[in-house]
Order: sequence, then structure tokens, then C-alpha cells
Amino acid sequence: MRATRLVSLLLLLQTRGQLTASELADRLEVSVRTVHRDVESLAAAGVPVEAVRGPAGGYRLPGGYRTRLTGLTGDEAEALFAAGITGPAAELGLGGELAAARLKLLAALPQELQERASRASRLFHLDTRGWFRAEDTVPHLPALASAVWAGCRVRLRYREGGRLVQRTVDPLGLVLKGGAWYLVARRSAGMRVYRVSRVASVRPLADLFERAPSFELRAFWDRWSRDFEQGLARVEVTVRVAEEVKLRLPGEPRVDGEGRTVLAFAHLGDAYRELLRFGAQLEVLEPAELRTRIAETGREVAALYAR
Repeated sequence: MRATRLVSLLLLLQTRGQLTASELADRLEVSVRTVHRDVESLAAAGVPVEAVRGPAGGYRLPGGYRTRLTGLTGDEAEALFAAGITGPAAELGLGGELAAARLKLLAALPQELQERASRASRLFHLDTRGWFRAEDTVPHLPALASAVWAGCRVRLRYREGGRLVQRTVDPLGLVLKGGAWYLVARRSAGMRVYRVSRVASVRPLADLFERAPSFELRAFWDRWSRDFEQGLARVEVTVRVAEEVKLRLPGEPRVDGEGRTVLAFAHLGDAYRELLRFGAQLEVLEPAELRTRIAETGREVAALYAR
């Protein structure tokens, strides 16, 4: 643990330049006294840490004392630091490791690439979460991730159709889709996909399993998700819509034989929630059930504001 902290202190000085003992203590989550001891240890190991005295003083490394990462282009450095996957990594139990790896990489870059990488991380951010829905709670995700890494069989208790079932599976991989985590696993009955938020408990077993050399997680997920989407119940909704909002319509609108716009949804509830936000800019023509429901909502809203 202390060795890791010493490396982090060194890399902070490489990437940030001069820092006070208080700033280092805050970043490393230790006391100022511990920082002083760590600096003495680095100096004893031959690392030329300089102490700068005075109100604006602190610690720094002499010019030119840094490692170099060769073979990385400016575009590659920008791409690496534009990928904001901190949230998913933290859910997997790898948040600290990711932060440390980014810090080590940044410290090893030449100054020009450091500036480009830092600028990319300030300008671009990846948010994997969906809008307007409760986020999944995934307390067992780190345990599943460990089992995937180790290649060990696990016993799950899983919420399925309102009841708890027990399954023994070979965890082959984890997929993050629209803010929700899914476990791809193999059972004696074949391949299965489990939503991690429905996992009630995980118990790793001593048994190790062998992955089929031909299995590729990305290829399997592409096939499975395509089949899943095609197998969903489809509801077609015919609408009359203002020209200026056609580009904002959900899904892939098509035009029927009468020139009307037709949208596809998995369920009427989805259609109701999606189309209500367009207000008077969109009129549902069919099905009648959805048209009636939206009309009733409109009347209720009008009555509320007429008080």
C-alpha cells in the first residue's frame, strides 16, 4: 500500500509540477506528516525531490526528471483521455485502478502530449446513463467481475418472474448497455443473459471452467441483442406531426400508403410516454386506445391550469 502511495506521489509531482505538502496530502488522502515521511523515503531511494521553502513553497522534481512513453501519437493520447468510463469502472470495482492508470499514463507522456490529453478530457465526457429512469443498483457487480476474470463458476440467486431462483453458471463476460449491466453466462441448458441488478447473491465456486476458443463476447452480444429486439412485441402508432419536429421523432419513422407517419414501439406505455412530450405538435391518429389516453391527459392538464 505504501509503495503504491510513493509511486502516486512521484507521479503527481511529475504531472502537476510543484505542490504543497497540504495539496499532496489531500490528493493522497493522508496526513501532511505522512507526506513529509514519504518525500524523505523517495529522496533516500535516489529520487531528487526538491523542497521549496516559503509561503508559496512545496515539493517539486528538478527539470527533466521524468519518464517518457514512446510510440504514442497525439491523436492516440487525446482518444485515451476522452473516454470517460470512470463510472462503469467504479461499479466494476476498478475505479481506483483506472484513476491510477490514467495518472501513470499522463505522467509518462511528453509535455506536448500531456497538454493534448488533458485538453481532451476537459472537452469530452462520456455519460453512459439513460434519461428519466431509475438507475440500476448492482452491489454484486464487482463479485461477478472477479469471477469473470478468474474464470470460476458461480452460483447465483436471481429474481425471475417475481420469484428467486438459483442458477449455477459459467460467467463469460459483462456488458454495459444503456446504463444497465448484463452478465453473459453459460449453463448446461445453453447461453443465457442475466440483468445484474436482478442478482440477489453471488457465490464463487472452486470449479474453474474453460472458455470455448471460438467464443467472442462482442459478436455474441450483437447477435443476442439483435434477436432480442426483433422478438419484442411491436405496436405501430400512426401520427400527424408538425414538419419542424419530424427529425426529433423516436425510432425510425416510416410513411404509409396514405402519406401518414408511422412509428414503432415495444408497448403502448412506451408510446404514450414518448409522444406526450410533443404536445400539440403531434396528433395520434391510431390506435384509438392511445389517442383516447393522450386526449384524456390533455383535458386533465387543461382543467388543472384553468383553476
